Amino acid sequence: MGNRQEQRDNLHPENAFVRRSNEDERTGISSYGSRESRYGGLKQIDPIDEQGHIIMDFSIYDAVKAGFKKVVFIIKRANEKDFREAIGDRLSRHIQVEYVFQELENIPEGFSVPEGRVKPWGTGHAVLSCMDVVDAPFAVINADDYYGAHAFRMIYDYLTTHEDNDKYRYTMVGYVLENTLTENGHVARGVCETDENHYLVGIHERTHIEKRPDGAAYTEDEGRTWTEIPKGSTVSMNMWGFTASILKELGDRFPLFLEKNLQSNPMKCEYFLPSVVGELLAEDKATVEVLKSMDKWYGVTYKEDKPVVVAAIRTLKESGLYPEKLWEE
Repeated sequence: MGNRQEQRDNLHPENAFVRRSNEDERTGISSYGSRESRYGGLKQIDPIDEQGHIIMDFSIYDAVKAGFKKVVFIIKRANEKDFREAIGDRLSRHIQVEYVFQELENIPEGFSVPEGRVKPWGTGHAVLSCMDVVDAPFAVINADDYYGAHAFRMIYDYLTTHEDNDKYRYTMVGYVLENTLTENGHVARGVCETDENHYLVGIHERTHIEKRPDGAAYTEDEGRTWTEIPKGSTVSMNMWGFTASILKELGDRFPLFLEKNLQSNPMKCEYFLPSVVGELLAEDKATVEVLKSMDKWYGVTYKEDKPVVVAAIRTLKESGLYPEKLWEE
């Protein structure tokens, strides 16, 4: 117990908490265009309660309560002013806040951005953008998803009690598929395969999952055929826990990705974070322990999802989980 507590004390002061808020990515899951186009606006800063809080407020509130000390927003430079006004300025009084920008031009020497490309390079590139501001264990989440307080406590506890040794020791929080579906259309999810010890074996990306009469199912041919997904399956909602070692791996592998993909798909190829994790698993260089959350996930994939999120937040406040105002002056 003494060594475990010493390890916690050595690690936790520097834990960083990283958020992605790039509109065009879905962490290696969605290939159906930007989520902004489905929602109809910059949904990450759309208020979801009468106090003007946005989904990020609740995630960061839960992260601070769990013990995280720093938040890094990965954003488009053009959105910096909006993010500072919507959340960053008020958060800076409660947690260290930094901004990094995922720029198309930020690629290795010897490569150039294909003429006409506007699509970001993907979530692996987004996290790589944090190289200069993150040097400790950290979590990565989506900016427009509600994960629940339990998820942040679990991932913080893991990050403060595990270190790399003969392998990289990573983690992710998995959710029950049925707790992550919407009534308003299809979703993209990574269906997780784990071993008997709850370690990740692989993630099967399903880009079109819907609620069906007999349960959740996915299609890969625009709805002509459907394949059922077993009830209770664990899916990734892109809540990862890493040591800083992932940043070096992302940097080392990015040139190889560009060499392979720029010729075949110059306008749309994406460097996905789960793909790199999958490579590390296949090479036996890393393990990923899957922490299971039974909480219901909330998100705003579609504009029609917003009333559901608003009602859920109201219920959580009434139950005492959150105060009316999260950030008292």
